[in-house]
Formats: sequence, structure tokens, C-alpha cells
Amino acid sequence: MKTFLVGGAVRDKFLGIPVKDRDWVVVGATPEEMIKKGFKPVGEDFPVFIHPDTKEEYALARTERKSGKGYKGFQFYTSPDVSLEDDLKRRDLTINAMAEDENGNLIDPYGGKDDLKNGMLRHISTAFVEDPLRVLRVARFAACFGFKIDDKTMQLLNEISQSGELDLLVPERVWSEMEKALAGNYPTRFVLVLRSCQALKKLFPEIDALFGIPQNKKYHPEIDTGTHTIMALNQSAQLSSDPLIRFAVLVHDLGKAITPKNKLPDHEGHEAKGVDIIDSLCQRYRIPNKYHDLAVCVSKYHIDCHQIQEMEPKKVIEKLEELDAFRRPERFKQFLIACECDSRGRAGYENKDFSQAKYFFNALEITKEIDIDTLKNKGLEGKALGLAIKEERIKILKESII
Repeated sequence: MKTFLVGGAVRDKFLGIPVKDRDWVVVGATPEEMIKKGFKPVGEDFPVFIHPDTKEEYALARTERKSGKGYKGFQFYTSPDVSLEDDLKRRDLTINAMAEDENGNLIDPYGGKDDLKNGMLRHISTAFVEDPLRVLRVARFAACFGFKIDDKTMQLLNEISQSGELDLLVPERVWSEMEKALAGNYPTRFVLVLRSCQALKKLFPEIDALFGIPQNKKYHPEIDTGTHTIMALNQSAQLSSDPLIRFAVLVHDLGKAITPKNKLPDHEGHEAKGVDIIDSLCQRYRIPNKYHDLAVCVSKYHIDCHQIQEMEPKKVIEKLEELDAFRRPERFKQFLIACECDSRGRAGYENKDFSQAKYFFNALEITKEIDIDTLKNKGLEGKALGLAIKEERIKILKESII
């Protein structure tokens, strides 16, 4: 019985990334032997066990074969005679098929270390196409590491996309991969890889539909809405590491995809039109409310943010109220960053100062503290109190120079 550290932990060690989770493979053991040593089985029919002390997962070496559709359609075979190389061969990419023995020696039968050095994502075998989740995983690794994708691997990604099996992916798994990609250093790569292998239009048709939609050149020199979205998402990677902001930026212009052709290249009302599309997308993949809510705010109010300095104080206060900025200032800060990404995500505007964000934020800062007790002492309450607070904020803003 031999134990090996495998997969992501070995990969991340070579990349200099802190190792969060460690997975182990056990060669030459039976389930009975594992239980006898104090390991607890995860399930009745799956050869994964929990270590009695570290609580880490230890899996018996196994092989797999396709037995049905989708990423769950597999049968596995485990036996003491299954080798480490056999187990590693069933994995998706060479960089995830490395192992270390108990003395720290590297076992790398498929060239994962060289591919790490060369920044390459490469499949191990043609069995790669059997798991549709691998399309999202490869796109996610591209977003996290910025690696290139081997040409033959890209061909296999296209093959999976055309197979119809992407439709069988569980919503939570799709979102899990997307969320990890959005937190990566190169989130635009996630979108571009999926688009390159024809998966974006199947998994995220709302986003794919933006490509080819023209915008008014006066405001968008880059013209294409898909290009603008990628540019804005790239700005979000530079301005914030927050995946909530990045998601909001990614979907902020979805309403432009449904602008009638006879109205192009203008997109009047696209802000509100995008809200229903965001709702549908978030429901389909069960995206958490915190992502949904910020995305809706950005879609609905990003044009207002761009025009905020042209508004009268009364209108500015109303926009702050609509954005719930007085009660949720942290989300308002996220909103402002997303709007700045939108502004800078245009050809020629990449390094241009977005003074609107500073103005809008300062408007909140100087009007958020109101002496409510004084107003209450005047006998005001309920709706009347709310109106008095609003009027006081408008007065303060009128008298201030931001």
C-alpha cells in the first residue's frame, strides 16, 4: 500500500500558489484495508475515504469508463492492481496528472511539469471528450493561470460543445466554474475560450449574443458590444479582485443584444431591458443573490452614474436612494467600480479618469449623516420624517462644492 499526493496540490506547489486542499491516491489497497486502518468511507459504492486525523480525502486508485451521458455517466474500476499511472491517465489535463510520493519525489508520466513551464493546457488522452464539464474547467484554468490551450485540446473542446452533452451539466457546477474563473487573474480568458470552442452560445447565449451588436461610435469607438464587454471585464481585473464586480461588469450590457435592428446602433433603454435577462441567467444557474443584486444595480443605473455630474442635487439624492446607497454603502462602492470599468472599457478610454465615481461617492459622504433626532423633536415621523431627511440632504448637496 502506497500513498501519493496528486492533482491540484502538486500543480499549485510548482506554480508557487498556496495549497488549500490536498487530495491523495492510495495504490495497492482494498476498501477493507482502508477501513481497518481507521479511514471512513465517503459513500457505500465510491472508493473515497476520510483520513481519521487530517480529515483529508484518500481515494483508491481507479480507472473509469463512459457508461452514460453527462459528467456523471461513468463506471469506475478499483483494485489493488490499478497503478498510479492508470489513475492519473483518467484525469483531464497533464498539469493535473502529476503526483508526489511520500518522500516528495515527482511522478509525472504525461509531461505536466513541462506544460506548466510552457504555460500550456493539454489533454492526456482522447477520453477527455467523455466529460462535458472539462470544457468549463479548461476555460477556468485559462482564466486563473493565463495559459494557452493546445490546438488538439481545443479541437476536443469543440467536439464536446457539438455533442449536446453541455446541456446535461448541473447548474451549480456551471456556476461554480464560472465563479472561480471570475476570481482568476485573467477572467476574460474564460469568456474567450468558451466562445472559441462554440460553448459560450450554448451555456451563456445572453453573453454570446453581444458579439456583432454595433454601438454608437461617438460613445464606443470600439463599436462592437462584445468587444466592449471584454474590454470592460479586462478593466475589472485591473481595478478589483472582487468576483461580484467582475460578474456585474460582464452582464451590464445584456440589454443591448435585444435592441431592435432598426434602432441600431443606439440602445435607448438597454439598462432596464437587461434586468430581466440577468434575472433569467441567475435563475438558470442558481447564482447567489449577492451577485444578482449588484449586477441588476449596475445594469439599471450605469448610465445614470456616467451622467451624475449633469444632474440637479434633487436627482442625485434620488439616485442614491434608488441604489440604497445610504443603507448599503459597501455595495455602492462596488457599483462605482463596475461603472468605472464600463467607462474605461472603451477604445481610447482605458486610462482616462472617471471623475463621476468620485463625485457620486462624495455626494453620499456629505449627505449620509443627518441629525434625525432634531427632525423627530419637531414632531416628524413616518413618511413626513423621510421627506424631511431627503430635503435636508438636497439642501446640504446644494450648498456643497464637490
